[in-house]
Amino acid sequence: MAVEYDASRVTLVDHPLVQHKLSILRNKDTGTNQFRKLVRELAYFGGYEAMRDLPLEDVEVETPICASTFKQLAGRKLAVVPILRAGLGMVDGILDLVPSARVGHIGMERDEVTHEPHEYYCKMPKDIDQRTCLVVDPMLATGGSAEMAVGYLRGRGVKDIRMLCIVAAPEGLKALTDRDPDVHIYTCAIDECLNEDAYIVPGLGDAGDRIFGTL
Repeated sequence: MAVEYDASRVTLVDHPLVQHKLSILRNKDTGTNQFRKLVRELAYFGGYEAMRDLPLEDVEVETPICASTFKQLAGRKLAVVPILRAGLGMVDGILDLVPSARVGHIGMERDEVTHEPHEYYCKMPKDIDQRTCLVVDPMLATGGSAEMAVGYLRGRGVKDIRMLCIVAAPEGLKALTDRDPDVHIYTCAIDECLNEDAYIVPGLGDAGDRIFGTL
């Protein structure tokens, strides 16, 4: 039976270049160096879409021709929050877009028997509650780690949270959208399902192992 989730809070980033790069990323023969670069590039595409509606303000700029009014980002701007360890692979792609963004870290480890996540590390910018937070993790499988990360940020007072992943399972989309009524998810692919080991099918394997070469 198909898993139903709130599709209005999920954006599929399906640009042709995204689909092309993702097919290479999925290939079991793609090496660590290329895999790492592709994760960074796909994070860039996802981040571009996730930041499409950021608030702007007018600024006066003098070009070589004349002075005029243009737009720049307004407010406290952004924080990128990778879910360790695989989320680290996406951080530079976001920073390529917004170099001034702050970076927080949430460490989650999955129990190999129960598949439940356990938090082991958290470090955030002091003003995290005043920023738009982009939570990044290549895989949204059961949604457990994402739920914990989003819940932690809500507890710190963060109002605007956006989840960026590369591959999502319907089960993870449902879990996260059911848990948090305001989070929006951006993903490059929505796959078929989870297998009995809670891996995404067809997926791309263990993203952390493939990024860091620990297969």
